[in-house]
Amino acid sequence: MRIQLSEHFTYKKLLRFSLPTIAMMIFTSIYGIVDGFFVSNYVGKTAFAAVNLIMPALMIEGCFGFMIGTGGGALVAKTLGEGKKEKADRYFTMLVCFTVILGALISLVSILFMRPIVLFLGAEGAMVEECMTYGIIMSAFNAAFMLQFFFQSFFVVAEKPNLGFGITMAAGVTNIVLDALFIAVFRWGVAGAAVASALGQCVGGVLPLLYFASRREEADTESYSEVKAGQIEKQKKHLIKNTSLLQLTKTKMEAGVLLRTCGNGSSELMSNISASVVGMLYNFQLMKYAGENGIAAYGVVMYTQMIFFAIYIGYAVGTSPIVSYHYGSGNHGEMRSLLRKSLLLMAGTGILMMLSAQVSASVLSSIFVGYDRELLEITEHAFVIFACSYLLSGVNIYASSFFTALNNGGISAAISFMRTLVFQTGAVLLLPLLLGIDGIWWAVTLSEVMACLISTVFLVVKRKKYHY
Repeated sequence: MRIQLSEHFTYKKLLRFSLPTIAMMIFTSIYGIVDGFFVSNYVGKTAFAAVNLIMPALMIEGCFGFMIGTGGGALVAKTLGEGKKEKADRYFTMLVCFTVILGALISLVSILFMRPIVLFLGAEGAMVEECMTYGIIMSAFNAAFMLQFFFQSFFVVAEKPNLGFGITMAAGVTNIVLDALFIAVFRWGVAGAAVASALGQCVGGVLPLLYFASRREEADTESYSEVKAGQIEKQKKHLIKNTSLLQLTKTKMEAGVLLRTCGNGSSELMSNISASVVGMLYNFQLMKYAGENGIAAYGVVMYTQMIFFAIYIGYAVGTSPIVSYHYGSGNHGEMRSLLRKSLLLMAGTGILMMLSAQVSASVLSSIFVGYDRELLEITEHAFVIFACSYLLSGVNIYASSFFTALNNGGISAAISFMRTLVFQTGAVLLLPLLLGIDGIWWAVTLSEVMACLISTVFLVVKRKKYHY
């Protein structure tokens, strides 16, 4: 049964509606994880460290699509809530075009400056060429990467989260199969990993274009049993192809709408850029305190964090259009209900995730680095400490996305900026002076505690303005 944005959402409906998006985010996270698994086990830990070193920079490129998708998704969902479907289609199409153009420009700049970027990140010796190879191939397909992030938000707005999950699953399976073929069989090394990921992103970015470009028609009210035999072929031509709320149509660039979209989605961009910048800082600190093994251990922790965070982000992305729709229609009671239910779900999930991550630390670490005992011990130890951060991270991620859904990009960006950049940067620089390498692993937990305090303050202060 199809769930519509305009409905009242119980816990069961919230989970049913957001589950495909959660699964979609998990499959997206699998790209980098699968690359890491095959590179680590079939190419070696130097190549594995190289992929981890360049990955934060590549994520910054792709996350511009996430910014446009989340910011634009909130605007389009609000427009749908106001009953303006034609305008929503026009905005949607404009944002698709803008994403493609921006993605192509970022690809060009990244490829031209890849060597300075790699050297700035601290690559040395054999790692330089490995980083260059992986980075150039991935950057060449950045428009597809951005489109995949973009459509992950808009499938939910279009009331098609299951279709979004299906396409993302197809992209993920493509990546996994090609990784095994290119790395394990053909022995193409990091180049094979990059090509596999890029082709998977093409599946996730191009297939939605074809779907939303197909005609959206209203179905005839009479059933097939009521149609005369001579009219069946004619009737078939009018079957619905695109059954979603959105369709690509004629449009034009509107600077004001683009600025509002980017401003509102800046929190998600800031969060991802900050996380990437902090990831680079972690690599610098770990190279100082633990060398190549430290960077490899951090890579394993980040891969597993991607899966856990994908659940939080998937829920936030999957439920944000609901908040935007009811905000646009002035249904304050439903907004209050959504906020209360979501915060309780995030808090409960945080406890479960922290405990499960700590229990499974040994198994998850051995999957990636079981071939090196010293590296395995470092990774297990880091994992147990790092897992404490999962307790509050879901609440903070949802609080930021909630304000994005309300089209308040300023507060959303402030929460993300403080959480992922200010607090983590300060913690990862200062705590190692007191605790050594353990200070690096505890830094993210301290930043989540501080961010939770900031999120609580904003939610309390703005409750009267938005009536939640």
